[in-house]
Amino acid sequence: MAVGPRDYIDQLLVKKYADEKVDNPSIAKMVEPDKMLDAMGDFSDMRKNMMLLNNKLNSVCAALNAKAAQYRTSRFATA
Repeated sequence: MAVGPRDYIDQLLVKKYADEKVDNPSIAKMVEPDKMLDAMGDFSDMRKNMMLLNNKLNSVCAALNAKAAQYRTSRFATA
């Protein structure tokens, strides 16, 4: 499997951005990498816990709704 531009537009984009500078040393001075990685780890842990809590809440609500449901027979129901 080849990696690279597949059509004319992709080739033009590669030529345009080939010499662009991507490292910005002024940002590296403002933010310490260890603190940034710690913050990213904390955020991902919080997001994971919120997702687990949301899944548990959804399952509890679904169980409560199933227990509280009152089913009636319809005159249109065919058996």
